Amino acid sequence: MARVTFRNVWKKYGEFAAVKDLNIDCPDGSFLSILGPSGCGKSSTMRMVAGLEHISAGDILFDDRRINDLAPKDRDVAMVFENYALYPHKSVFENMANPLKLRGQEGARIKDRVTQAAKLLEIGHLLERRPQELSGGQKQRVAIGRAIVREPKLFLFDEPIAHLDAKLRAHMRGEIKHMQRTLGTTMVYVTHDQLEAMSMADQIAVMHEGELQQLGSPREVYNKPVNAWVAGFVGEPAMNFLTCEITNAGGKLMLTHPDFALALKPEQMKCLNGAGTAATVRMGVRPDALAISMTRPAEPAITGKVFVNELLGGDMIVEVELADARIRVKTAPEFAGAPGEACYVTVNRDKWHAFDAVTGKAFF
Repeated sequence: MARVTFRNVWKKYGEFAAVKDLNIDCPDGSFLSILGPSGCGKSSTMRMVAGLEHISAGDILFDDRRINDLAPKDRDVAMVFENYALYPHKSVFENMANPLKLRGQEGARIKDRVTQAAKLLEIGHLLERRPQELSGGQKQRVAIGRAIVREPKLFLFDEPIAHLDAKLRAHMRGEIKHMQRTLGTTMVYVTHDQLEAMSMADQIAVMHEGELQQLGSPREVYNKPVNAWVAGFVGEPAMNFLTCEITNAGGKLMLTHPDFALALKPEQMKCLNGAGTAATVRMGVRPDALAISMTRPAEPAITGKVFVNELLGGDMIVEVELADARIRVKTAPEFAGAPGEACYVTVNRDKWHAFDAVTGKAFF
């Protein structure tokens, strides 16, 4: 197993910096997901770990060993790609055994390792088939099995289930997480899908335009985003944002909008002291931190109109129209408000956020 450390790592293509001053510590045996949209630098980061890309500046370490100048074959890593890269003329057994044959290992040991990996992945009954006889999910398991038999120090996964259908992706998420827990091998998993990262990883490194935005557990990234970009990218449905003014009402700071004025809690007021009275901030609140009613509640509420209802099985997403924006509320599927009707939305003020309107930095 290996602890992976990124120390001030840069990757440049000419004058363009794809990865900028990256610092991450991935503990031995942990599951790190590098999350971000296309072009954020996540695949370049993984390829530098594998030795497929030159590191422009900085160091990558396995445990305490600098691996910048090691050839890919000497790094003891195994990669799994979105493209399965299976040999079509070889059986499942032969595809999985190929890395061991290239190392010159004995036939009995190869058979034992392939059989163990196939059992773990529940593909033992497929060992004599060819890739064209397999489903997409089965092919992906074979590709993962080919990596497992090598018993590497580190697994690198590059969007391995991105093209599978939704039901199979959900199943494979659980399979990959279970596999990593069973093997205890360090894993770096690159994805643009925040649901994959949230459901599988021990730590998430959120990247945007080549820069690390936040590194933390899924719970930390979801509940305490460091800036508005992370808050908007992580979470489904996405966080609602409203532009508000900070006003002072008898010594109490309020977030004021044309449709509401909500008081801050004392600890939140302390966080906003540096913003200054009458400053503009972006209020952020997730749909599941809102409650909707068709009758005016006793507590202060946001006044709006139902715009549209979206039934999502066990939940209803209600889009509410305000004076200058729309917000989404997650509620029970029994909600009966019709489009155009007045409604009232209350905010769980333990779960809302305020961001600097210019820099996007989180106040709380």
